[in-house]
Amino acid sequence: HPISAMSPCLKSKCLSIYLSLWQLNRTWVFQGHGALLQPQTMLLDEGHERLYVGAKNTLYSLSLDRVNTHHREIHWATTESQVEECLMKGREKPECANYIKVLQQYNQTHLLACGTGAFNPVCGLVRVGHTGLFSLDKESIESGRGRCPYDPNSPCTSTLSRGELYIGLYTDYWENDGALCRLNNQTYTRTERDDRQQLSEPKFIGSAVIPDNDDRDDDKVYFFFTEREMDAQGVNKAVFTRVGRVCANDQGGQRMLVNRWSSFLKTRLICSVAGPNGIDTHFDELEDVFVLKNKDKKNPEIFGLFSTTSAVFKGYAVCVYHMDDIRAAFNGPFAYRERPEHHWTPYEDRVPYPRPGSCASKVNGGGFSSSKEFPDEVLRFVRSHPVMYRPVRPLHRRPVLLQTEPGRRKLTQIAVDRVQAQDGHYHVLYIGTDDSLVLKVITIYNKDTDTVEEVLLEELQVFKVSQQLYVGSEVGVAQVRLHQCDLYGSECADCCLARDPYCAWDGLTCSRYYPAGVYTKSRRFRRQDVRHGNAVQLYEQWHRAEERLVYGVENNSTLLECTPRSLQAKVLWFLQRGGDKQEVQSDERVIMTSHGLLFLRVRSSDAGVYVCQTVEHGYVHTLLRITLHVLRGERVDVSPRALGPPSVPGPHSRLWYKEFLQLIGYGDAQRVEEYCERVWCSDKKRKKTKRRYVPAGGEKRGKGRGEENSHRAPRHTLDT
Repeated sequence: HPISAMSPCLKSKCLSIYLSLWQLNRTWVFQGHGALLQPQTMLLDEGHERLYVGAKNTLYSLSLDRVNTHHREIHWATTESQVEECLMKGREKPECANYIKVLQQYNQTHLLACGTGAFNPVCGLVRVGHTGLFSLDKESIESGRGRCPYDPNSPCTSTLSRGELYIGLYTDYWENDGALCRLNNQTYTRTERDDRQQLSEPKFIGSAVIPDNDDRDDDKVYFFFTEREMDAQGVNKAVFTRVGRVCANDQGGQRMLVNRWSSFLKTRLICSVAGPNGIDTHFDELEDVFVLKNKDKKNPEIFGLFSTTSAVFKGYAVCVYHMDDIRAAFNGPFAYRERPEHHWTPYEDRVPYPRPGSCASKVNGGGFSSSKEFPDEVLRFVRSHPVMYRPVRPLHRRPVLLQTEPGRRKLTQIAVDRVQAQDGHYHVLYIGTDDSLVLKVITIYNKDTDTVEEVLLEELQVFKVSQQLYVGSEVGVAQVRLHQCDLYGSECADCCLARDPYCAWDGLTCSRYYPAGVYTKSRRFRRQDVRHGNAVQLYEQWHRAEERLVYGVENNSTLLECTPRSLQAKVLWFLQRGGDKQEVQSDERVIMTSHGLLFLRVRSSDAGVYVCQTVEHGYVHTLLRITLHVLRGERVDVSPRALGPPSVPGPHSRLWYKEFLQLIGYGDAQRVEEYCERVWCSDKKRKKTKRRYVPAGGEKRGKGRGEENSHRAPRHTLDT
């Protein structure tokens, strides 16, 4: 709500409220022009410092500094005749648009963009540059069949390397032909048609080009997808998560497998929890995958977000895979079964040379300059044995994160950041949900006990309106800072107990933690213990709790607000009268909520001093002491002016209005302004203000939020 539109009276009184709320906000949202944005894909271009978004009928170029400023767009909609043709085929009007599903960096000056084109896919090149250049090269527009799905709801995955597009998609109108393809200016290579051994009702999730060694001819392209196959009894179709692999330089065969992969292999990704009697609980449905790259490009870490397929048990898990384990599975025995309803067994007969699935490269002997030179025996074997016998099991043989509570929200997408803290490196997981939340979680492995601890740091409400997370949903694109250390309070204990690897106690405040040699600002010391959260050992100090005065009206509801800084802390309430101190218990009249102690009907006997304490890792922290005065009903004037003191502590308090805002919601600025008018501006003053101040064109808007630290940091994308 623009402050410049308020009356001068409100400016002088409410400005501190708005500035305070503004500082609490760490999210910038781009929503287009009012209609649902419906982003389909996002692409980071750190070289040009832009975020490209493919949406419905439109391409956007957003600033990495602030996504809601200095944006550019390309309108690329379908024609009326294309829409009419789409409707004639029995499709609904919302489907008959151009949804941009493929967006890849083609070279330094161009992007490759492909859209559904009202069930008639199209592709084109987009010019980009440092000067803000962003335009569609109309002469490059051509058919996108085989490079983009027809249906906007159809899953697909793509990656582009050395001018070649690798993509997993359904290539036909009716979505019967799922394929893994490679396209360039000369060739079109793909999996076999109607071969259920290679692909069986696939759902494509992710893909990446990952080198095995320094020989570029030995690079592999990995695809992550799910399949539906008959179980061993041949009765029901079961879901399996797969990782598939092809050689990047695969040219197919000369006489057989022409324009088909001569190196395609696949194996199963397992994410399960061991149960009693040796029966595992399997999370079979891959929802999303994130390839976390590091300095060693040959060994990224693979994070998979899985769900269960059971109609009875619902849950989610995150499993981590190392490339060494994936390569070991592809270098292991091939799988064999005589019939689809039979069990898989290891193939024990002779395997031809060169090993099926290997690339034509110097690392593999250099005897073949192209896959077209491979013997027919090798091509015949790889076509009939595309499945590896050994599955890929996750790191630590278990998930690093579990959510199994019934009725919880659905987890949809994942992005991961690797953070260096004082006591080691940690993975910070950002998990998108179906209700537009982002869960910020770290996982900690204990070697001594062989256990994994998961710590929920935050639940980010990114669409309630440094390092950045970019999140897309139907309402728009949001940009979120990965950390907000002042959220954890102004005490050493709060900062340490938060266990956020981004943050550390510097002797003065809870602030961003920078590894040695990165941050030059002088501090006396840095205190952080992500692994154990031992605040007592790190920094022992006497803490004088904050004191607060709250008035309640007899037989009315009253909230004693107390919110812990850490999501892991347990909150305890005590009532202190004289030297006696007793714990407050919940009942039908007094309820402990996440925001504090709520009296549904306060009584005069409830008056006293309430102490709010948190307990975490054995550390007891007194947050505040609240003195509750209960006013008798007949003493309260219900006129509008009675909303001021003494019913509230006073207009100069920085605490009371936060309680009010907590109740009505930070986003309802109109009600905040109405309340400010009633509390601080008398009728006489309002009338005088209206006569004296007549807008003449409006006031100049104030500057936006303060600039972030100029320190460059990693960025990630996440679709929800």
